[in-house]
Amino acid sequence: MSAKDYYYYDKQENEYVRVDNNELNRVVYTVSTWMLFGVLVAGIGLSIFSFSIGTPAEIALKSENKALKEQLLATQTTINSLNNQVDQLAQTDNSLYRSMLGMPKKSIDERKGGFGGADMYSDFDIYSEKTADILKETAKSLESLEQSIDIQKNSFKKIKSYYHKNIDRMSHLPAIKPVNGGIISGFGQRFHPILKYNREHSGIDLEADVGSKVYAAADGIVTNASRDGSYGRLIIVDHGYGFKTYYAHLSAYAKDINSGTRVKRGEVIAYSGQSGLATGPHVHYEVHRDGEAVNPLHFLIGDVTPQQYLRLKEQAESSKISMD
Repeated sequence: MSAKDYYYYDKQENEYVRVDNNELNRVVYTVSTWMLFGVLVAGIGLSIFSFSIGTPAEIALKSENKALKEQLLATQTTINSLNNQVDQLAQTDNSLYRSMLGMPKKSIDERKGGFGGADMYSDFDIYSEKTADILKETAKSLESLEQSIDIQKNSFKKIKSYYHKNIDRMSHLPAIKPVNGGIISGFGQRFHPILKYNREHSGIDLEADVGSKVYAAADGIVTNASRDGSYGRLIIVDHGYGFKTYYAHLSAYAKDINSGTRVKRGEVIAYSGQSGLATGPHVHYEVHRDGEAVNPLHFLIGDVTPQQYLRLKEQAESSKISMD
């Protein structure tokens, strides 16, 4: 039997009968058979590939989901940064504005407030566990941030209202720097460069060349304008409401500034220098409340922003050596 011949079995005759096909039919049959086999194999391969890798639409969707997750994680980082900034404002609110005005401080719990229960974000459970967790955390963070901002806004409104109700008291509050320079040394324990030991530094040292203008920090009455030991030339202003300010190491007093002179906030009262026990020209500035020296930084709200205040605070804390 030829390999090129095709036969079928005749049951009636009980024998194989050769099929008479011409060469063209045989070729068409063979090619068709192999094409069908190839299509079948390709279909199986595509099915396996699609199952393991995904269709083009599925691949695009996976890529998009990955990008969205990365963006959500980046958003969480931004939200955390904003939360930190709100916390800094809250600290300034408590330690500076409320403390200065004598208003009660707001606790962290009051400032954070409260928000919905566990079922608030159950809508996200239709997604994968990881995606749902990211969405829930982002939503919670955003809601917490919104509430903190609203609470801080309300706090500032109350401070503003209190300020306007106590406008006379505020005009007598030492709320500006007496000179334009930065802070050389802060309040508290400092090493004295001349006496060579640590001692309490009752004020802050401010940069000022000899002859720089020195301004009254608030409305008040001059109670002292004379030399006073290690202070050198000194001015003391009584502002009422328990507040006094000291300006030391002066080179000269402004015209008509004497004991008993009434001064206004921002009025020139003296000129900076290096008189008394000092290692260089500057202004030593003190704030006393009810007879006790307090940190002048806590009252500098009249001419600095919260950001500038934080920079001044950093300057004050960076040096452990005083100039007087």
